[in-house]
Order: sequence, then structure tokens, then C-alpha cells
Amino acid sequence: MVFSSSIFLLYFLPIFLLIYHLVGVKLKNWVILLASILFYSWGAPKFIFVILASTIVDFYIVQKLASSTLKSTRNGLLFASVFINLGLLLYFKYSNFFIDNVNEILSIFGDSTIHWTKVILPIGISFYTFQTLTYSIDVYRKVHAPLNKLSDYLLYIMSFPQMIAGPIVRFNEIADEITNRKEVIDDKLVGFFRFCIGLAKKVLIANVMGQQADAVFTSDLETLHYAAAWLGILAYTLQIYFDFSGYSDMAIGLGKMMGFHFPENFNSPYSSKNISEFWRRWHITLGAFMRDYLYIPLGGNRMTSKSGIYLNLWIVFLLSGLWHGASWNFVLWGAYHGLFLILDRLFLVKLLEKLGSFISILFTFVVVMFGWLLFRLEDFSEVMLYLKRMFDFGEYYQPGLIPFAFEMGIVALVFSFFASFKVGKKIQDFIYERESYSLPQYFVIIGFSCLLFMISLGAITASKFNPFIYFRF
Repeated sequence: MVFSSSIFLLYFLPIFLLIYHLVGVKLKNWVILLASILFYSWGAPKFIFVILASTIVDFYIVQKLASSTLKSTRNGLLFASVFINLGLLLYFKYSNFFIDNVNEILSIFGDSTIHWTKVILPIGISFYTFQTLTYSIDVYRKVHAPLNKLSDYLLYIMSFPQMIAGPIVRFNEIADEITNRKEVIDDKLVGFFRFCIGLAKKVLIANVMGQQADAVFTSDLETLHYAAAWLGILAYTLQIYFDFSGYSDMAIGLGKMMGFHFPENFNSPYSSKNISEFWRRWHITLGAFMRDYLYIPLGGNRMTSKSGIYLNLWIVFLLSGLWHGASWNFVLWGAYHGLFLILDRLFLVKLLEKLGSFISILFTFVVVMFGWLLFRLEDFSEVMLYLKRMFDFGEYYQPGLIPFAFEMGIVALVFSFFASFKVGKKIQDFIYERESYSLPQYFVIIGFSCLLFMISLGAITASKFNPFIYFRF
């Protein structure tokens, strides 16, 4: 089940919100928890038992860790917690990848290959793992005391608004709201507004761009016209942003309707003037996680040598790429971004500053766009072929191959760079930064929200094309 499905919008969400607001305060967390178990079971009925069992075990391990004063015991319990959670991720997400690569090596030397039953990738396993890690590590670091109730911990890990695709919510950011949150009408109205904005971004923009991208990438790349190749990667660049940021908006909006304040996950990333800035604006919660739980423990900027800092950056982004998917193209994608982050520190940021904002934004956008090729195509030979077609300005042409939706493409481009302009920044702040509005403004935004909701629902029922890119991560 995904947020942009008819069953969620017409049945699951209305019934959940009705029950949630009818029960007393003491039962609200239980309603969320039971709804979350049902929500996850809908897409992964077998894996729900693994999630519940591992989460329960992890809860008691961390409880023991928090009560222990002996350093060796604390270290051992932290290791056990991390081992369980990373072990699940490694097994379900990377075992197939590991066995396939071992078999490739064995086949080169003529040895017999390893027979292996393919492991099915559970939905949301990466986001689940990151949240369990923040809990045990934050408690170990004494950033926040552990939760006292098992049900509260299950709620933190399994809360349906953000379990499947983030944002990655750290334990210390939400711990107090799990046990004692204040629900106000402003949050509920703003949350509904934010949800509808995200729904429209996903359904009305990302889905349209996704159809265009699929038409290009599933065509015969050998005969692909250069114009179609450029339109295809542009469409995918717009799709992945509006798809993921739209889902994050919906998650943040749903959280607000229940009194939770999830962290922002996007901040107009395509308006960035360099790759370093892009990664401060794109998938913000992942970047912050990798910085605080990997880059800084590796030494961060405290390294005495620049080569050590650059090596750490590259390690972080290689792992970030691998986190996105168990395939070499994701590793290459991470290495690609790691390279540009190092170039930023060496000379690129200063050079782009001299060239001005327009050139800097355009250059960064093109760099990111080329990077998405590695994200979309798993076969490196196809990546090279696609690049060749992009720059093969021959005369041949296949009429009618790619009917690009220019109108929606222009809308997507406008909103992608909206915050680069003062007026756009003010409108963005009005939508994303305001915690409350005046009464007349509420009438306007609620009316606008209902309109977006109905149009989006109509688009969902009229089309069977409704993918979600980050659903498999």
C-alpha cells in the first residue's frame, strides 16, 4: 500500500483518522501502532513477523544497555543491537548481490557456482534499519533516555507515515512526542495542506514525468535520437525529485495531523550552486545520518590530512550509493557524487562562485542529471550507450517515438527552480515554513487542498501508472 493509491486515500486514511480522533489520549498510540502493522502487512505480510520479532529483541537489548554502568557491557550490548539490525539489512538486501558477484568470480576460474535461493527484498528495510540504529546509538551516547514501553518503541520504528520511505527520523527528534505530544488544530490543517501538496507532486508531476522517462529508457537505445535521449534523462531527473519529495511531504503532513513533527527532507535541491550544497538540500535526513553516524566517527573534518578527509568523503558516498541499492551502478553513482564533493573542496566551489549564480545552478543541475543515468540504468554498457546517443547529433529521427508532455515538463522545471527567485522563495516559505495561518488564509489553503486532493484522486483512478521509485530502498 502506498499513499498515492485509491485504497489508501479512500479507505485506509479516512477510517484511521476517524478512529484516531474518536478514541481517548491513552489509546491514540495504540491506534497508530495497529494501523501501522496493518499498513506494512498489506505489502509484506510475511516479513512483518521478522520486523516485530527483531524490534522486540532490540528493545530489551537497549533497555539493558541503558541500565548498565559497566563500559564493556554497554559496548557489548550496543554491538549486539547493531549486529542484529545491520545483519537483517545485509541478509535481505545484499545477500543476493554478494552471491551473484562470488559466482561471477568463480565462473571466471571455471569453478562451480554457489546455488542460492533468491531472497526477496522487504519494503522499507533500509529506513527501518537506520531508525533502529539511531535508537540504540542515541541511547548509548546518552543523547536521550530509552522509551519505557515496548509499544512506544514499536510505534517509533513502525509508524506508517515514514517507515516505508522516510524521512529518516532520529530517536531524539521524536522521543518526547511519542510519550507526550500536544495536538492542535493548526497542525492538523497544515498537515492536511502539506499532504495534498505532496500528493499532487507525486501524482500530477512525477507520474507524468515517469511515463515520459519509461518511454525513453525502455525503447531501443541503439537507435535513440539525441533529442529523445536528453528529454528522457530530464524527465527522469524531474520524476525522481517530485516522486521522493512528494512522498516526504505526504509523510510530514500525516505526521503533523497526529501531532508529530518529522524533519524536512528536501529544500529545493535543484537550485543548488554546487554538489556540496545539493547534498545539504537533497534527502536531508540521509545526509545528516551519514554525517553524524559515519563521517564524524571516521574522523570527519578533524582529520589532520586533506587526503584523509577526501578518503572519508568517498567512503561515505560509496556506502550511501550502496544503501540505495544492491547493484554496482549505485556504487558508481555514490563514487560519482563523492568525486564532485572532493572537487568542490579542491577548487570547484570557488570557480563556480566566480561564474555567477546562473552558471553555477545550471552546471550543478547538469552534473546531477548525468548522475541519475547511473541511478536508472544498472548495466554500465547501457549507460555508455545512452551517453553516446545524447551527444550523437546525427540526422536520423524516429517520428512519434517519444510524445513528451511539454506542458507538465515546463511546470516541473518551474517548480524545481522556484526557490532560486525571491518571489518563489517567499511562496515556498509560506507553504513549508509557516506553522499557522490567519483565518482567511486557512479557508484558502483548505479549499486549495481539497481541490488538489480531488484532482489527484481523479488522476489516480484514470491511470494505472503509479510507481514509487524509493519504495524498493
